[in-house]
Amino acid sequence: MAKRAKKKRGPKPKYLGIACPNPKCRRHGQKGLGNVVSNGTYRTRSTGKARLFLCRTCGKAFSSRTGTAFFDLRSPKKKVLKGLQMLAEGLGLRGTSRVLEVKLDTIRRWLAVSASHCEQVSDQLLRDLHLSQVQVDELWTFVKKNTKISLDRQPQSSVSAPKRSGP
Repeated sequence: MAKRAKKKRGPKPKYLGIACPNPKCRRHGQKGLGNVVSNGTYRTRSTGKARLFLCRTCGKAFSSRTGTAFFDLRSPKKKVLKGLQMLAEGLGLRGTSRVLEVKLDTIRRWLAVSASHCEQVSDQLLRDLHLSQVQVDELWTFVKKNTKISLDRQPQSSVSAPKRSGP
């Protein structure tokens, strides 16, 4: 009978694309330093497994959903995305709630969380833009033109009203 080779455990793999989310950490937001390591997984109702991470600099544990719009949501990710898509297409809060068979407060929470996350992302992306006056004017021209187009559109009915024949 052949001997089985023992596997060495070795060091935990480092996650170079993950940064520590703790603002008090001296390596906060810095990727590629090797200070973040895997700390296991946990099961969620919505997505199955989520990975836990540990910052070796400050000792803070955090999950793969930390800093995302889906952090601390108990609903399935697909259902949340579908609800937000329905809201973006113009369906009301109550209608979205009925279609997805969730409480109205749940829809409101999804909307509030996603709006807050969008605001944070916009703040990060629109920081330190060095635009000339011409570029800003072009941007506003584009916004005004698209706003005018959407306001000028009239809803068209595909069903015509029956004609009355009268005396």
